[in-house]
Amino acid sequence: MSESASRRALLAAATRSLQEGGVASPAYDAAELLAHVLGTDRARLVLVDQVAADRVEAFEQLVARRAAREPLQHLTGVAYFRHVELAVGPGVFVPRPETELLAGWAIDALRQAQQAAGGSGAPPIVVDLCTGSGAIARSITDECAPARVHAVELSEDAYAWAQRNLAGTGVDLRQGDMATAFADLDGTVDVVVCNPPYIPLEAWESVAAEARDHDPHLALFSGDDGLDAIRVLERRAAALLRPGGVVGFEHADEQGELAPAVFSASGRWADVRDHRDLAGRPRFVTARLAR
Repeated sequence: MSESASRRALLAAATRSLQEGGVASPAYDAAELLAHVLGTDRARLVLVDQVAADRVEAFEQLVARRAAREPLQHLTGVAYFRHVELAVGPGVFVPRPETELLAGWAIDALRQAQQAAGGSGAPPIVVDLCTGSGAIARSITDECAPARVHAVELSEDAYAWAQRNLAGTGVDLRQGDMATAFADLDGTVDVVVCNPPYIPLEAWESVAAEARDHDPHLALFSGDDGLDAIRVLERRAAALLRPGGVVGFEHADEQGELAPAVFSASGRWADVRDHRDLAGRPRFVTARLAR
């Protein structure tokens, strides 16, 4: 049985353990886990001097799991994305901060579509393909309330998480394949947004342990070159969008030329452009339907 211990000593020991385990942000993760077991937030940990024995034991168990590279968000059950809090766990892809930029682009594009509609009163329509936890769709409902949001997810496990995160938001959530999803909306959509699987199968060994061992492979890998889902997206977005509608999708940083080329080569798109993330790496593509 563990004994009570000081907050400082606990965090120092946990940080060392996580660092030895190869965790990228050991001090941050240690503080998040301690706040979690104490039912508080990281900023309020300074108010804690001594941690009770039962909480010490719970904390040390979580630290050991995190040192074994179980995702932090699986241990706390929460992922933060833009301005929303999402429930996550085994069976669903944990949303990454980089994807917040793509969501922000989609929100801006919807606002522009709404302004362009003028006084028609018709709300803009967005389709979120491969919604996963529902992170992008949830952010859009949070920041662009007038939009009509539709989302689809293939995985049964991930779909259950999306149902939980999108409950009460008015999002039209469906389970199915993005290749055929929302045929009833063909030719009417203003914005298509997607964070598809894009990791080449050959890159298995280079994927971080948290993703490779815990994120669903359906959300990670996409054929020998990582572009299979993006090719499907190109065809589906072209069918869904109205003329002049826009699409945005994430890709791997090594695909800064290959991913845009999928769209440029089809001849259906104008303004094909790649965007960089906050670290300066190629991260997502946007394009406008030309026809």
